[in-house]
Amino acid sequence: MKKQILAIPSDEPGGLEAPLNMHFGHCPLYTLVEISEGTVRNVSTFNNVQHTESGCAVSVRHLSGRGINVLLAGGMGRDPLMTLKRTGVNVFYAGEYPTVGEAVQAHLRGQLRQFGPEHACKDHGHD
Repeated sequence: MKKQILAIPSDEPGGLEAPLNMHFGHCPLYTLVEISEGTVRNVSTFNNVQHTESGCAVSVRHLSGRGINVLLAGGMGRDPLMTLKRTGVNVFYAGEYPTVGEAVQAHLRGQLRQFGPEHACKDHGHD
């Protein structure tokens, strides 16, 4: 398995024990998890940008340049989903897992489904 860098929308304080935040653009921070050879190698966090009008697009740009190739999310709008997919980020639905660590373990076991339009938020202008 090639090296993966996962981004997971998280509640504070971030990290593997943190609650998974269920909205990509509104999360206070992201937990980054580096996986190599099927093992978690590094965990770090970074703050999200303030969510304003078109805030999800700003969050997508904020993630770019960090080497992320996988995003685990509970919810996001169609526009950021399509933008992430176009930039080569594989997005998986992890909304059934309460913590970042549980979502990461489900990903490692191959239990997460690709995030599709059926998972996308349909409120606050994301439909």
